[in-house]
Amino acid sequence: MKPPVHTPSVNYTFTMRLQYPNSIGMFARIAESIGQNSGDLGAVDIVSVDRKLMTRDVTVRASGEEHIQKIIAAIRALGKVRVLQVSDRVFLLHLGGKISIQNKVPVTTRDTLSMAYTPGVARVSMAIAQDHRKVWQLTGKGNAVAVVSDGSAVLGLGDIGPEGALPVMEGKAMLFKEFANIDAYPLCLNSKEPDEIVEIVSACAVGFGGINLEDISAPRCFEIESRLKERLNIPVFHDDQHGTAVVVLAALLNALRLTGRKLSQLKLVVAGAGAAGTAITKILLQAGAGEILVCDRQGILEEGRTTELNASKLWLAQHTNPHHRRGALRDALQQANVFIGVSGPAVIGARDLKGMAARPIVFALANPVPEIMPEEAFPKAFIMATGRSDYPNQINNVLAFPGIFRGALNVRATAINEAMKLAAAHAIAGCISRHELNAEYIIPSVFNRDVVRQVAMAVQQAAIKTGVANKKSPSR
Repeated sequence: MKPPVHTPSVNYTFTMRLQYPNSIGMFARIAESIGQNSGDLGAVDIVSVDRKLMTRDVTVRASGEEHIQKIIAAIRALGKVRVLQVSDRVFLLHLGGKISIQNKVPVTTRDTLSMAYTPGVARVSMAIAQDHRKVWQLTGKGNAVAVVSDGSAVLGLGDIGPEGALPVMEGKAMLFKEFANIDAYPLCLNSKEPDEIVEIVSACAVGFGGINLEDISAPRCFEIESRLKERLNIPVFHDDQHGTAVVVLAALLNALRLTGRKLSQLKLVVAGAGAAGTAITKILLQAGAGEILVCDRQGILEEGRTTELNASKLWLAQHTNPHHRRGALRDALQQANVFIGVSGPAVIGARDLKGMAARPIVFALANPVPEIMPEEAFPKAFIMATGRSDYPNQINNVLAFPGIFRGALNVRATAINEAMKLAAAHAIAGCISRHELNAEYIIPSVFNRDVVRQVAMAVQQAAIKTGVANKKSPSR
């Protein structure tokens, strides 16, 4: 297999403050060095200048930490150029955290203070104590979501702990607010024990209208979600599972519109049997998929392997692979129509795609390095999608979870069920018209503001239809 291709990214943008002789040709040497070392030169700003010295801030995009250090070393090696300071734009963005709490009512007068807090608030507290249902109208509960993680399976980073997870959960809270106007609060828990996590979240749930579980490793995530659903009367949604699954199904529905085939006619291969792979498989089965093969590191899941499988993998083995196929991922791909990867970097190559059926659909979703890079997948892949923003067809959970929770909160749903997830997937797919749809545009942009509105409407209708809504008319 070819090594993965790394291109400069905004995620590795840094600014060097450089001081050098104010003479013709000096900056050209700097720019040439950056280019020779595969850096992407961005903004160049003059900090100060006199007859002898020029000081400039030079912003560069790199492809990773090592690449940043390589570029800096090359600049230092030029001679006569001093690197006074290096700042990382990603770290600067995170200084002091990314979210804050804002008052909806300005506390600028004595009257407002006495009504918002003591003694006026006592009347509201007593009204809620006498009728707990009033908490939905008289507090922020109806628009609040807890983003809960133990930091055990963060992005592509793995088990980095609750402190390491906190910036990710803050980012998730930002997305809730930006796209769905939902107030989300990160709760990073210093425990990996399912019993403890269930107890903590259950005890905190009073103040929330929904629980978004995030970055909790499998198979514990399945148990935690299941037990919380049993205990709480508000939606509990593990986004790594269900958000990913919803967006994958949406993209696949539109891909099938282009190929003119039905989901029931296809052979699908899912690489990765963790949280995302399990949820994707389940939603595909719900949507009417025919043959699905799920692969873990040891190969195709099948009932002959049951003694070595955990409970979730056992379920997959029992509900997929109808022809009892055996072998490695490469064997599973033979004459497959669809590949969906939620596993790890560079697990397949162009040769593997050649064994697939004509016009294959390839969703390589591992991040930041997918199962196969688009450059390697083309021209064999008819449709290619990744989890990255620098390629077409980004499978991004932000297309799903804001609208799903918005719809659930609007009707005070007690759960997010399968019908609501399927409705969300169809709503996302429907945001692309027949005239817009093409091989490089099967999924809408995350900045398409119509997506949240359409998803919320579909979800709340499904909630009402399936009897999990406490309100028959949306509040927003």
